[in-house]
Amino acid sequence: MKIKYKHQRFQAEATRCVTDVFQGQPKRDGLSNFLIDQGKGHIGFKVEGFGNAPIVLDRESLCENIRTIQMAQGLKPIEHIQGEGLTLTVEMETGTGKTYTYIKTMYELNQRYGWSKFIIVVPSIAIREGVFKSFESMAEHFAGEYGKRMQYFIYNSKQLSKIDGFAQDNGIHVMVINTQAFNASMNEEKNIQGRSGDAVARIIFSRRDEFGSRRPIDILAKTNPIMIIDEPQSVLGTDKGNATRRGIQLFNPLFKVLYSATHRKDDIYNMVFRLDAIDAYNKRLVKKVEVRGVHQLGSTATNGYVYLDEIVIGKGNPQARIGFDMKTNNGTRHVIRLAGEGFNLKEQSGGLQEYEDNYIVERIDGLTGTIHFLNELTLHEGDIVGAANEELVRRMQIRETIKTHLERERQLFPRHIKVLSLFFIDHVDSYRIYSKEGVEKGKFAKMFEEEYQRALQEMMPTFTDGAYMRFLSDPKNACDNIHDGYFSVDKKGVSVESKSKEGENEERGFNLIMKDKERLLSQECPVRFIFSHSALKEGWDNPNVFQICTLKDTANEIKKRQEVGRGMRLCVNDKGERQDTDVLGDTVFNINILTVIASESYDDFAKKLQKEIAEACDTRPVIVTANLFADAMAQTEDGTTVKISTQQAVDIHEELITQGYIKKGKLTQKYFDEKKAGQLDFGEANELKSFIIKQLDKVFDPDSVKPTNGREKKEAKFNADNFHKKEWQELWKRINTRTYYNVNFDTSKLIKNAIDELYKHLNVTEIRIVVESGGIEGIRDREELEVGTAMSAAKVRTIHVKEAVGSGVTYDLVGELVQATGLTRRTIVAILQGIKPTTFHQFKLNPEEFIIKAGRIINDCKAISLIQHIRYEKRNNTFDSDIFEEATLRGTLGKDAIESEKSLYDLVVVDSQGIERSFAESLEKEDDVVVYTKLPGGFYINTPMGKYNPDWAVAFREGSVKHVYFVAETKGNDIEASQLRKAEDAKIECARRHFAAISTGEVVYSVVKTYQDLYNAVTK
Repeated sequence: MKIKYKHQRFQAEATRCVTDVFQGQPKRDGLSNFLIDQGKGHIGFKVEGFGNAPIVLDRESLCENIRTIQMAQGLKPIEHIQGEGLTLTVEMETGTGKTYTYIKTMYELNQRYGWSKFIIVVPSIAIREGVFKSFESMAEHFAGEYGKRMQYFIYNSKQLSKIDGFAQDNGIHVMVINTQAFNASMNEEKNIQGRSGDAVARIIFSRRDEFGSRRPIDILAKTNPIMIIDEPQSVLGTDKGNATRRGIQLFNPLFKVLYSATHRKDDIYNMVFRLDAIDAYNKRLVKKVEVRGVHQLGSTATNGYVYLDEIVIGKGNPQARIGFDMKTNNGTRHVIRLAGEGFNLKEQSGGLQEYEDNYIVERIDGLTGTIHFLNELTLHEGDIVGAANEELVRRMQIRETIKTHLERERQLFPRHIKVLSLFFIDHVDSYRIYSKEGVEKGKFAKMFEEEYQRALQEMMPTFTDGAYMRFLSDPKNACDNIHDGYFSVDKKGVSVESKSKEGENEERGFNLIMKDKERLLSQECPVRFIFSHSALKEGWDNPNVFQICTLKDTANEIKKRQEVGRGMRLCVNDKGERQDTDVLGDTVFNINILTVIASESYDDFAKKLQKEIAEACDTRPVIVTANLFADAMAQTEDGTTVKISTQQAVDIHEELITQGYIKKGKLTQKYFDEKKAGQLDFGEANELKSFIIKQLDKVFDPDSVKPTNGREKKEAKFNADNFHKKEWQELWKRINTRTYYNVNFDTSKLIKNAIDELYKHLNVTEIRIVVESGGIEGIRDREELEVGTAMSAAKVRTIHVKEAVGSGVTYDLVGELVQATGLTRRTIVAILQGIKPTTFHQFKLNPEEFIIKAGRIINDCKAISLIQHIRYEKRNNTFDSDIFEEATLRGTLGKDAIESEKSLYDLVVVDSQGIERSFAESLEKEDDVVVYTKLPGGFYINTPMGKYNPDWAVAFREGSVKHVYFVAETKGNDIEASQLRKAEDAKIECARRHFAAISTGEVVYSVVKTYQDLYNAVTK
C-alpha cells in the first residue's frame, strides 16, 4: 500500500512564500560551472562540476520581496534582512507536511531559477531516515507533476564517491545529512586521518586517501548548495558559536531555509510563512486531540486501593467498573468488577480491612462520569486512590489504551482504516528481555497481553459488526501477534538501549521502523500495538496512530506538544487516501481523533498543552480590543486600500459588542455560528468585513486548541425501537427514493452572464507596500523617549506592485477554474476570452485571489442558470436503511450533543450549540413529534453544485398537524433566499424539486430557524 499525495493549497502557498523572495532573479541555467580536482591518483585531467548560480539581487531588493510576502501573510514586516547571509524561516505545525513542502520548494526553485543543489540538515538519524523514506514515497508524485526526477542520497562517510556524483550532476540533486556527521572540532590540526575520537564526524573535514587526499567539505562547498535545516531548534542548539553552526557555514550555502513547528525565538530570521497550531486546527489539517487521564489521587498504604475504570451507561441505572484489591488463597490481587449502587468493597474484597471505612457505592453519575462513596470519596473516570504503586498505574494506562483502541477500531473498520496505538517506554527490557536462555517478554508485554484478553472479553459482547468480530477472532490476530517492539538493534538483531550518541545500532532500528511505516497501514500486517523507545519519539511518524501512551518514569518529563506530535497527521485508508476535509467535509474530526492516555489528570495535561501552545503563539493577541484594528492597512470590499484610524477602530470594536460578537474581549459562540453560516453583520463597517474577519482570526483563544476530555465523549448508539416505529417507517418510505436530474440550459447565456458578472463584481486586491518614514527632530525630556513620542509623525508612501506573477511561475488558470466550477475547459476558455482586458489584468495583480473570486462568481452564475431549468425524476432504487446504523456520531453532552428519547440515536449531535441545539431540544419536548433524526451524510440529494445533505427528518403524530412528514433545513438569522449564498440557495431549490418529485406532496420540505417555524409550516 502506498500513500497517495495530492496538491494542498497551504503547502503550495508555503512554497511560493520562499520562491517569491527571489522575484527578479534571472533563471538562465541556474548553475555555475567549476572544475573538480580528482585528487591524487587521477593525474592529468579534471572533471566539470556544477554549482548553484549566485543571487544577483541586492539585499534591498530581497528585503522588499520579503516585506511584500510578509504583509500578504499577515506577518510583521522586517525593516532590514535579519542575520548574516540570507536565512528564511518557515513555521509549519507538526503533521501538516513540511517535508512534502520543502521537497516541492526544491522543485519550484529549480523550475523558476534553475538552482539544483540542495543539502538537508537534520538533527538525528531518526529524522534522517524519515526524510529519506519521504523522498522514496513521494518520488512518483513529484515526477508526475514536474516531469523530472531528483537524485537524493544520505551522506555516508564510507561512500564518499557519492559526493563527486553530487557535484558532477547538472540535475536536481539532494544530500541528506545528520549533524553528527559533521559537527566535529573545527581545529584543522585535529582533522587528520587516523586521529582517535569522533572519527565519523571528522571525515568530512579530513583529507582522505580513498577520496584522493581531498576534503569532502571542499567539494560540497563549491556547489554553493541551498541548505534546508529541518528542526533547527535541535540542529542549531542554543550556543551561537557551536560546532554545528560553524560547520554549516563551511558548506558555503547560497542561502538557508529553516523549517519547524517550534522555532527558538532567537533563531527566527526573515519569517515568510507561518502555519501555527491554531491555523492547523482551525483549517482541519491535523487530528483533534482528546485526553484520557489515569490519575493517582493519593498513595497512602493505609487506605484501600480503588480505581474507577469507566461508567457504563445502559437501559437501566448507570453502573461502574471498579478496580480494587481482593483476598484470595494465594494472597491479594487486583481485580476489576462491575458495580452498582450499594456495592460494598469490604464484602466484595473478601473482608479486607483497608475498605472498612464505608467504601460503599452511594451514587453513580453517568453525566459527570463520577462515582460517590458513603465515606464522601468521589472519583472521576481514570482516578486511582490509595495504595497504588507506579506499576499499577502503568497497567491501567495500558488497559485504557487497549479499550480506546478497540472503540476506535470498531468505528473505523467499515471505512477500511487501520488503527494503530503507540506506547513509548524508557527501558527496552520493560518490553523485551534478552538472556542466555533466549528472549523473554518484559513486564509491559505481559501486562499488555493480560489486559488485551480482559478487554476483549468485556467488549466483544457489545459489538454487532460481524466482519469486525471475525477480524478479532482470526488466529492471525491472536494476542501475541498484534503487538511488537521497535528498538535499536545490534549486529545480532538484539534490541539495545538508545544512547545520546547515535550510531550503527540506532540506524538498524530506525531503518526497520521506516520500512514498516506503510506496511503497518495494511490490515494484512497483524501488528496494531507498537512499543518503542522514548528516544525514538522524534522519528516515529505514522498517520494512523490514533492512541499514544507514554509509560515513562515520573522524572522523565517531556513536552506535551512533543508527546502528541507523533500522531497528529490525518489518517489514510487502505488505498492510501488521506481522510481530510475533501473526503469527510465537516465530519473530519469525527474520524481524526488522537487520544492521549496520560499518567495525570485531564485538567493537568490540558493546562500544560495549552500553555505550550500559548507560548508558541505568543505573538497573537489574546483579547479583542480596538488596538487590533487601529493603524492597520485594510481593503474595502471594492478593493480600495485604507488605513484604519483610531476612531474607526473604536467604532468597529463597539459594533462587535453591539452585535453580540464579543463579550469581555472574547469572541462569542454567536460570532462563530454566524461566521460559519456566512451571516456576519458589522453594520456600517460591512465594507471592511473581510479585513475584520482576518483580524479576528488572529486572536488566540486557548479553548480553541484545548484537548477534549476523552472520558466525556460519547458515541451515539442506534435506537432500533424508534427506527421500527410505524411513523418513521412511513416517513422513510416516502423520502428514501433516489432521483436523477435533467438540466437544459443555454451555455452561451451562461458564458455571457459570467462575463458580465465578472466585470461588475470581480475585484482583486492589489498588492501594495506601505513605507512609513519619520525622524527625531529634538528631545525635550526623557519621558518622551519612554512613552515613544519623540519620533515625529510618520510620512506614508504607498508602492503599487504592478505584477505579482513572475516570469518563471506557471499558473494553470483554466484548469484551476475547471476544478472550482465543474464546467468544461471549453466553457471556461470562452468566459476568459470574453472578459474585458481590465478584468483579466487583475489576474497578474493577485493570481490566487483572482482564481478564488472568479470561481465563486462563475459558480453563482451557474447556480442561477441551473435553478431555472432543473427537473428531477425518480430512479428505480432507494437509499439503504443501513446508512443509519453505519453512521458514526460522537458528541459531548452539554456541548455539541443532547440525550434523546425520540431520535434514531440516543444522542443528537449538532453542528451548532445555538440554533441546531435549540431546535433538537424543542423536538424532544413537543408531544406532537413522534420520531425524528438528524439525517446522516449517507442520505443526500445529487445537485449540479454537489451532494446536498438535508438536516432533519421529522414525523408528527397523525391528526395533530396537517402535514405529518417533514424534512427541514435549519438556518440562522434571516432565512430569506436573498440572504443565502446563491449556490446554497440553488441546492435548497434542488431539494424542493427533489421532494416534490418523489412524495407527491406528502412530504413538506422547508428552511426553518426554530420549532415554531416548523410548526407553522406543517399546520398551513
